[in-house]
Amino acid sequence: MSHASYDASVMSQIQQLKEPDLAALKLLFQALSNEVRVRILSVLRRGPKNVSEISGALNLEQTVVSHNLRCLAFCGLVFVEQSGKTREYSINRETVEPLFSTGIRHISRYASNLRECETLER
Repeated sequence: MSHASYDASVMSQIQQLKEPDLAALKLLFQALSNEVRVRILSVLRRGPKNVSEISGALNLEQTVVSHNLRCLAFCGLVFVEQSGKTREYSINRETVEPLFSTGIRHISRYASNLRECETLER
């Protein structure tokens, strides 16, 4: 299938995003553009953890981890469950796993240059 015919068939099926959805999508990508948050999600892919365990795994202060977990929870990327006096965090597997898989696949196929990028902010 040529690019032109693909574009025409796909474009006819894609709904136009409304302004509130565009703004929300921008905020979601903004949340994912923070290295600490991506690292937290990566740690949580291995299983639920509390703030102390995440802090230890990433060698970060608990306040930094807590602040970023609040953002991730607000965006629906992590879930919080109270376990006694401890709050346990887990990823939203339904959305985070596909985002990570799609991102890695995209980098491998189309943007391997990002692995050594010095142009974009790290």
